[in-house]
Amino acid sequence: MKPLKLLRILTLAAAALATHAEASVIIAGTRIIFPSSEREVTIQLTNDGKRPALVQAWIDDGDRNALPEQLDVPFTLAPAMFRMEPGNGQTLRVMHTGQPLPADKESLFWLNVLEVPPKATADDNPNRIQLAFRSRIKIMYRPASLKGDANAAPAQLDWRVIRADGGRYALQATNPTPYVVNLGSVALKSAGHKFDAGSGYVLPGAAQRFPIKDLAAAPAAGASVEFGTINDWGASTDIERPVSVAP
Repeated sequence: MKPLKLLRILTLAAAALATHAEASVIIAGTRIIFPSSEREVTIQLTNDGKRPALVQAWIDDGDRNALPEQLDVPFTLAPAMFRMEPGNGQTLRVMHTGQPLPADKESLFWLNVLEVPPKATADDNPNRIQLAFRSRIKIMYRPASLKGDANAAPAQLDWRVIRADGGRYALQATNPTPYVVNLGSVALKSAGHKFDAGSGYVLPGAAQRFPIKDLAAAPAAGASVEFGTINDWGASTDIERPVSVAP
């Protein structure tokens, strides 16, 4: 079987399976900011494992199941496929192709790093299962012309409780800013109880729903939303805001 074909199969497998294994190939940082004034940015990878790894990297625009050759994104990566020895590092160059992107808001893409372990040797445990491990982090393309401060964007979200599909309750966040707002946690606080609503992000000028777990009745008066925002450097800040309830 050809190596590229094998990597395609492993890409699909890694996209479909979630495991509790830990990656050996580590990406420095939890997100990438790509200023429009720059032609390229670099990302550092490190192989913290004890074995070499074959690595394939690509960028998608939100479809995590798409194969690399199926994607048409305004970025290229160099190198896109390489071998990493134990303890070694590798610099990835992310280059903008020049394809136009919106100048009035951030655009969101995703960096994928697929780590393929080496073939088992005679000394390996025959019962050991080796899995491909895929890491995926955000790339936010930030136009230089944007007004305001990205760090101030989370506080500008408008929150309300709505009845979503199936009659269940959800928190809906509307983002009036030109920045992607990243949320590490979202919860509804009502009548002395805290109801988890997951995590995620809200795109510029868009609304995003966060289903509220275990909430069976409408929130009490004075309910609020508590959310953890993640800034450009991956640091989290907790914010609490009043929440309205849709009729």
